[in-house]
Amino acid sequence: MYCMKGSVLMAIPTNIKTLLSGEVVEWARIEFKETWDPAASLKSVCAFANDLDNWGGGYIVIGVEEENGRPVYPLKGIR
Repeated sequence: MYCMKGSVLMAIPTNIKTLLSGEVVEWARIEFKETWDPAASLKSVCAFANDLDNWGGGYIVIGVEEENGRPVYPLKGIR
C-alpha cells in the first residue's frame, strides 16, 4: 500500500512487527489506540473511510499505548 506524503511516495507498513517497531509514527493513516473506546476509535474509522486524500486505507492498532505518536513499551499483553 502506498500513499503520498508531501511530494514523496511512501509505503505504508504492511505488517504488525513493523507497525510496532517504534520506527513508525502515527499520522493520517496510522493510529494507535490503547483500548477500544468507541468514541475515539469510531472517529478514526470514519476518518479512514472518508479518505479525502485518496490514500486507500490505513491501520488502527488497538491495544497499543502511544506517546508522541510512537508505541510505548512494554506493549500490554506482550512479554
